Amino acid sequence: MLDLFFVGWAAFLGASVGSFLNVCISRLPAGESVVKPRSRCPACGEMIRWYDNVPILSWLLLRARCRACREPISWQYPAVELATLVIWVGMAWHYGPTARGLVGAILFTILLAIAMTDALHYLIPDQLSVGGLAAGFAASFFPGDPTPLISLAGAALGFFLLFAVGWLGERAFKKPAMGGGDMKMMAMVGAFLGPVGALMTIFLGALAGSVIFGPISFKTGKLVPFGVFLALGAAVTFLFGDFLVGWYSGYIGLTPT
Repeated sequence: MLDLFFVGWAAFLGASVGSFLNVCISRLPAGESVVKPRSRCPACGEMIRWYDNVPILSWLLLRARCRACREPISWQYPAVELATLVIWVGMAWHYGPTARGLVGAILFTILLAIAMTDALHYLIPDQLSVGGLAAGFAASFFPGDPTPLISLAGAALGFFLLFAVGWLGERAFKKPAMGGGDMKMMAMVGAFLGPVGALMTIFLGALAGSVIFGPISFKTGKLVPFGVFLALGAAVTFLFGDFLVGWYSGYIGLTPT
């Protein structure tokens, strides 16, 4: 039976990381420091006391309002904290105290931050993508796949595939077709998942983006926040990539079914 203390520690760590993630999501797109100043109310600017900054719990106790000005506190804050808690608990529960579980928690945390910033601001900060690239390559020295060489190959493939798509799209449609943030994000994903994982992420992300956001974009003219769907594709690839590759190989007759 999995040690409940370990899962509880993962929950605490996940909620704490989620609280910091909210700072990143709010400040990085604006070019602000995530270290200084301390957390403050976005409405009145009042510094938030430590006991009003407890993940999830403080939002509930304050009834979603600032203690100083009584302005509403966005649902985003507890939602991101809860989502990050679920990520870390899920990885701890499924993989136990292993390198795979830690790598998965880190990757999914970065993917969540990227998805949120891209959805809200149509922007993927370099601190997340390039910082995630460094984390993915560092993780390749842990036991298991990918190895450092495969991690570098995955990063290169992920970046240059989207670069090629953007280059071709810009010449076909006479306007930018792919953001640089998406390219750097795919370098990060490739570092974590390797070349095959990068390919699968792009395929799943493009498929999800076309099905989910394609009709909205067609009717409204809004740009597709592709990072959101790449994040979804990367998450599915991490969890089910081996199964999907095995299923597809069997389907086309490369391996026995």
